[in-house]
Amino acid sequence: MSTETSNEPAAKKQKKEDYVLYYWPGIPGRGEHVRLAFEYVGIPYTEVNEPDIMLPAITDPKSSGYPPHFAPPALKLPSGRIISQTPAILNHIAPKFGLAGKKEGEDEEEVRSTVNQLVLTALDLNNETHDVHHPISSADYYEDQKTEAAAKAKAYRALRLPKYLGHFEAVLQANPDTKNGARAYLVGTTTTTADLVLFQIVDGVSFAFPKRVAALKATGKYDNVFALKERVEEEPRIKEYLASGRRQPYSLGIFRHYEELDGEE
Repeated sequence: MSTETSNEPAAKKQKKEDYVLYYWPGIPGRGEHVRLAFEYVGIPYTEVNEPDIMLPAITDPKSSGYPPHFAPPALKLPSGRIISQTPAILNHIAPKFGLAGKKEGEDEEEVRSTVNQLVLTALDLNNETHDVHHPISSADYYEDQKTEAAAKAKAYRALRLPKYLGHFEAVLQANPDTKNGARAYLVGTTTTTADLVLFQIVDGVSFAFPKRVAALKATGKYDNVFALKERVEEEPRIKEYLASGRRQPYSLGIFRHYEELDGEE
């Protein structure tokens, strides 16, 4: 039973909602990048995963407000406004969660834009990894495009994955704020959304292409990229999250392991 009385001011009666993440059930997917940010800082959130509830909530203007949203992930803010698109969500919450990167003597917006730039580049790798097993159409089954997927995988293993890892290795090595030992921060010396996104993608690619990732790691060319992954997964809240039931296992989402698409070369 409510303890509110009729003479209480309306503002006091109103309760702000928690953050609500709308995403597909049963897969980490692009929603995982948002989850990791919340888990890293320990800010509570809830999820709506049932498609029959989730999709109308974000695509119907009567429910979503203006503008309606194309697809999940979407995040409902405590104010009630909904934001969609993974990088847009991360760019919005990064400064609120202390994940936007702070560098002494530099413009905060410029540093935040640098973090967002790195997020966008990492998400390009995210998308290219997905397209290996669905090179023609995401609407068709993998089994209907296996020949094309094999050709795509060959180029991905030989060219695209090393190119992305090499780029992020260069970013980590060039970071002027980290000195001595592993340079495991992309911007400054604190974790940003860019670090969390890169961690998730390297983790996912390691699941999808274990032979190729092991071979690339053995070269020693990308030591700082793998050091970043290891650093993030040992962060206390992330470590707890990875061991929890809240962490969705890889299955039929972006990162899929097909043995015939993997290889050491």
